[in-house]
Amino acid sequence: MTSTVPALSTRTADGSALQAVLLDMDGTLVDSEGFWWDVEVEVFASLGHTLDDTWRHVVVGGPMTRSAGFLIEATGADIGLDELTVLLNQGFEDRIDHSLPLMPGAARLLAELAEHRIPTALVSASHRRIIDRVLTTLGPQHFSLTVAGDEVTRTKPHPDPYLLAAAGLGADPARCAVVEDTATGVAAAEAAGCHVVAVPSIAPIAPAARRTVVPTLEHVDLAFLRGLMTV
Repeated sequence: MTSTVPALSTRTADGSALQAVLLDMDGTLVDSEGFWWDVEVEVFASLGHTLDDTWRHVVVGGPMTRSAGFLIEATGADIGLDELTVLLNQGFEDRIDHSLPLMPGAARLLAELAEHRIPTALVSASHRRIIDRVLTTLGPQHFSLTVAGDEVTRTKPHPDPYLLAAAGLGADPARCAVVEDTATGVAAAEAAGCHVVAVPSIAPIAPAARRTVVPTLEHVDLAFLRGLMTV
């Protein structure tokens, strides 16, 4: 976990019950979920294997070890997990060096949270090397801290990354709003006890208690997030 500022107050300046906003990265803030699948397809093609498109829903949003391990088992490819992880990370980095579009509404939301000094964390299953590269596009100044998938013993769908982020911000998880795009991330946030805004990127996500589903980040602003605390 990296932090750019000391632990922050557990209440916002106006006394709102919202204490912090925790944001996923791939597919939530940056339009990169398709990049990961394209890289996986290319890498396995180089190994002589064709990926079934239905597997995309299995690997989306998961930690690298789970996604890569599933694809090795599903294809029978003759490659180790460590070697495959290096190839996938390198392929993804090559893509984002050329283009990394933000999701609609992402830049506006980050700017609003920063303007109102809302404690904000980036919480991703991606590795630190990927997060640091993406931060150059998102702007590291928008996040009080960042949590990478290779910095926790158990990453999503376990609650650990979100619990770590909330603790780092000095916030009660029950007073945190999490924005996620996959069922895996939603499961992690809900297990941590957070309010969740789901913005599905690949597979649909159903509404549930303490979970609000919206089509894009353009429907999410600070007033919307504060309103979650009354649900």
